Amino acid sequence: MAQLRRDYEQFRKVGAEVVVIAPDGPRSVRSYWERQQLPFPVISDPEHRLAARFGQEVKLMKLGRMPAVIVIDAEGVIRAAWYGESMRDIPDTAAVLAALQSPRAAEGTSA
Repeated sequence: MAQLRRDYEQFRKVGAEVVVIAPDGPRSVRSYWERQQLPFPVISDPEHRLAARFGQEVKLMKLGRMPAVIVIDAEGVIRAAWYGESMRDIPDTAAVLAALQSPRAAEGTSA
């Protein structure tokens, strides 16, 4: 979340919005967002329905979801996706911004 908070304005400058899908319940998510003063919206997904829709893996032995970053354009087309085993696998802001601006990525699939 620290990287997203730090780089949020870079996404806004290119007309993108950051939306986080959290595996926690609404109360827990709201409390965390208020404490951290995060500027972007969050969707609570404790039953992992959205995670499944976007192909995000849930591993019981790791006690939660594997990290993922999915770039979806204004028409609902998935332009890029990264799926990881740990938070170290999450792409940096430059890679996500490049995917947002890549004409080749526009050939993705509908979300």
